[in-house]
Amino acid sequence: MTDKQRIVIALGGNALGNTLPEQMAAVKITAKAIVDLIEESHEVVVTHGNGPQVGMVNNAMIALTHEDKDQPNTPLSVCVAMSQAYIGYDLQNALREELLNRSITNIPVATMITQVRVEADDPAFQSPSKPIGKFVDADQAKMMEEKFQYVMKEDAGRGYRRVVASPKPAEIIETETIRTMVDAGNLVIACGGGGIPVTRNGNHLKGASAVIDKDFVSCLLAKELDADCLIILTAVEKVALRYGQPDEQWLDDVTVAQAEEYISQGHFAAGSMLPKVQAAVDFAASKKGRQALITLLEKSKEAVAGQTGTLFHI
Repeated sequence: MTDKQRIVIALGGNALGNTLPEQMAAVKITAKAIVDLIEESHEVVVTHGNGPQVGMVNNAMIALTHEDKDQPNTPLSVCVAMSQAYIGYDLQNALREELLNRSITNIPVATMITQVRVEADDPAFQSPSKPIGKFVDADQAKMMEEKFQYVMKEDAGRGYRRVVASPKPAEIIETETIRTMVDAGNLVIACGGGGIPVTRNGNHLKGASAVIDKDFVSCLLAKELDADCLIILTAVEKVALRYGQPDEQWLDDVTVAQAEEYISQGHFAAGSMLPKVQAAVDFAASKKGRQALITLLEKSKEAVAGQTGTLFHI
């Protein structure tokens, strides 16, 4: 993949850190890797997760209700929106600075606060499983269930955590705006944290208590923008079969058919590598010539050049 590409790059948690100071440091490294691709004449759109960040916002909003009894609890959809804004703030400033440091002055950078529609009858709402926020004891869990109607689950003896639904994305509401900005030459940050989850009732969009998987949303965005490549960044350089076992096998080049077989054999952990591989397969299978890569942030330039990473294609 050496020709000019339109690339959607999905940043993993290691690209953002876990605290505000960590995030400010991490985005500088992240910006260098993204601008490396831009220097190769690729057109880049950025998406990102928000796991630690949305939990932090949610905890802060809960603390506010304890300090002010008249303060209602903040919906999770609003917490996602808040996390999109403050991650975007740091990320777009780091990207702008890195572009200017390399004398690239003709690429504006902007964050799009992005809503993603989910189906109200998605089965995920009947079995919430995505943990967010901090661990609490049994008494605190009971209080949160009664006061906020949260679903709380015990987690392997470590305490209780709130769990929410993780429905599949059905529509990115701001797709046309994002496309217009990208076509105009902007470097756009969108669909942060999987997007703000909303359901549609006529013309009204209502926030949903959910967290959408950012890899599935990134796949959808890449298809909507007719991207050439989807890059999903994670904590390993390549995808592996039998990960962590003595006969571990790293994968360089995988067809959609091969990847589907590996998925059916249970090689990838749910909630970890599985959604990344599923998203990569979905995108690669969606149109002839489309490819997906899974690799490390620091190796993204080399992966696009075909030197590392796991490549998915028809």
